[in-house]
Amino acid sequence: MSDPVSTPTDHALDVAAATMDEIPGLASHAAELEGLAAAEDAAKELASTYGFDYVDLDSFRIDNDLFHQFPYDLMVRFGFLPQEQLPGRLAVVMSDPSDVNKVDALELQIGQPVEPRVGAAPMIAEVLQKSESAQRVLDEATEDFRLQLVQEDDDGDEVLSIDRISSDQSPIIKLVDSTIFNAIQRRTSDIHIETRESEVVIKYRIDGVLYQAMEPIDKRHHQTIISRIKVMAELDIAEKRIPQDGRFKLRVAGRTIDFRVSIMPSVHGEDAVIRILDKESMNEEFKNLRLDILGFDDQTMGKLRKFIREPYGMVLVTGPTGSGKTTTLYAALSEIQSPEDKIVTIEDPVEYQLKGITQIPVNERKGLTFARGLRSILRHDPDKIMIGEIRDEETAQIAIQSALTGHLVFTTVHANNVIDVLGRFLNMNVDLYNFVSALNCILAQRLVRKICQHCRRSAEVTDRQILASGLDPATTRDWSFTEGTGCIECNGTGFFGRLAVSEILDLSDNIREMILDKRPASEIKRAAGAEGMSFLRNSAVAKVAEGVTTLHEINKVTFVD
Repeated sequence: MSDPVSTPTDHALDVAAATMDEIPGLASHAAELEGLAAAEDAAKELASTYGFDYVDLDSFRIDNDLFHQFPYDLMVRFGFLPQEQLPGRLAVVMSDPSDVNKVDALELQIGQPVEPRVGAAPMIAEVLQKSESAQRVLDEATEDFRLQLVQEDDDGDEVLSIDRISSDQSPIIKLVDSTIFNAIQRRTSDIHIETRESEVVIKYRIDGVLYQAMEPIDKRHHQTIISRIKVMAELDIAEKRIPQDGRFKLRVAGRTIDFRVSIMPSVHGEDAVIRILDKESMNEEFKNLRLDILGFDDQTMGKLRKFIREPYGMVLVTGPTGSGKTTTLYAALSEIQSPEDKIVTIEDPVEYQLKGITQIPVNERKGLTFARGLRSILRHDPDKIMIGEIRDEETAQIAIQSALTGHLVFTTVHANNVIDVLGRFLNMNVDLYNFVSALNCILAQRLVRKICQHCRRSAEVTDRQILASGLDPATTRDWSFTEGTGCIECNGTGFFGRLAVSEILDLSDNIREMILDKRPASEIKRAAGAEGMSFLRNSAVAKVAEGVTTLHEINKVTFVD
């Protein structure tokens, strides 16, 4: 009898790789759907004939603890999914439970009776592939590096695939490569390698939130891991006292992915953050990027579309780092792009390339700053200009002059809300009259996580939680509070993707006069509200009322009134 908690064998890795390759390789999407429908019909008929329960695997939720009790190759070999542990028996989903010999053999392998249920074979294979192939490789790679009871007190293009990870001879290379591979599979934006007193913790940032990727690793392996990352990014492995920045590329699943690396010394050793820039994947999404898919409400989107089509002026987007400002500007440029106009951008860095638009990367080392690049751009006769960020007085002055002299300028600045932007520019010593004359609108935004559509369900919210969020329980009676329970699609988080909540300040004549008179920010805010402006908190609360996100999410990114 095989041990149900043993680690995957090399055969399991081969099967995992084969499974990953088989599913995308079907003749066409239409044929795939047709074959899947036929398999589901056959499974339903089999369940009906033999009196088994049918399980719809579209909404199947993995019990991770139960799932990890069984070797991956065992699940592939017998084609089953463990669904729940019942008293004295295990409920499993199989494609053909009528095969008595197979069921008996499975019971022998796992050491307990099984209660068979029926599922479509292609869906069983897909669930196994999505939930396990990369994660099992990562688990195996980190097994030898976990904390042990006895510790020592020691202080170019590559192709990355599951086959290469499993065949690599070096444990450290295998660990780093499998960590990166698994991060890509899980929609990770950043990999954080944090050094602590006696361990190294690796985390993934998914949809803006950090999750621990694996068990902590013994501190004695820390320097070797950091050195491997430095070698990949062509950094100085001997230098451990100052921060270092680098980059590297890997080919994964047929596409090239860029990685930016930042190494920083800390009290317990060096920390590393690897930013994943999947340009080819994102460029596919950006082909159809429009403002309406970012989550803006109809009122905000209508106003913004009006302002981005003005012949000249400045469209200003504000918010903290990572709030989606650049993506909003890309969406705006995609909507107004025309062969009749020349659009030039200057960014730091150019993260995603837009077809038909001239994009210039800032290079501080070579002297290409935002201000210097902007002067050069103006000599190229552009119609519309995008400035990645206004950081200093010189860039602000040139941007304002550009907006006043017939150019439509898109730019971002760091501020908490649309009113704070005014003070930010005043501190840059810009001419207030010119600034107000140039400004078309100010958009402030934040990103909140969306509840996963695959495991979404109604949620119970107490009056205490509602009051803590600054809301009246009486007004929320008819709201559709929802939550995600966690599934294979969202990696058990309950959230999948993010959307924007926003506020937009329309520079009416009254608002312009109040700014020029240097009226208090609170007074300007009241006047904007009287003119129909919907504030950031209102936008966020509306998303909760629609059942798109949760109170906890909006309380993390907006102030409770």
